[in-house]
Amino acid sequence: MTTFLRILAALLALASAGCVETRFESPIGDNIETCDAGWKGLWIGVDDRKDQAKDATAFYVNDECQFIVLDRPEKNGALKQIHVPVNYVHADRKDYIVVADTAIRGLVDLKPPHGVIPVPEKSFFYARYRLRGDRIELYPVDSARVAKLVLDGRLEGTVDKVGTELHVYVGGSRAQMLDAVRTLAIFDEKNAIVLVRSRQTLEQYEKSMLPAGAGAAR
Repeated sequence: MTTFLRILAALLALASAGCVETRFESPIGDNIETCDAGWKGLWIGVDDRKDQAKDATAFYVNDECQFIVLDRPEKNGALKQIHVPVNYVHADRKDYIVVADTAIRGLVDLKPPHGVIPVPEKSFFYARYRLRGDRIELYPVDSARVAKLVLDGRLEGTVDKVGTELHVYVGGSRAQMLDAVRTLAIFDEKNAIVLVRSRQTLEQYEKSMLPAGAGAAR
């Protein structure tokens, strides 16, 4: 999986090749922001067991609050900067990121939500996050749990499961989505994805990731 897909997996709870996913009809509530200043800087994905940065898993939030994924499309190739619009929601002292599927359709092979007719023009991915200084903990949506909530009638939506694939679509208004994150345990609280802020500048990081023999700074 490319760096870009690993970052999306972390932020949007997309499993490998999109085999397990949950999308929502609406964003979370009406108070949506385009910036959380605490995210500014260069962030590296870490293996919490070793507390070491994973190779080339990184993103950068610049002074204008643009969220930029640092992707390496080809092995040993140069890093590519990809801007992905990200929105932030704060409710009841908890924080969430919301990304529209339209923001990433041109960057990954993302099909329309399964089993939803007519096909919605836009749907959304969520993750909950906890920002602690130079550390971000990301909690993806627990698709299996959300699927059960849909089947039990506690959430409106559809569930499409074939083999190892699970596609969940949750319908409802902005207010209903806000109520869902407030009252239902839809996030995987036990398997946080951890990111740490790097002391490197973006330029230093890009140079450090150059292949051997290409003038990389070591």
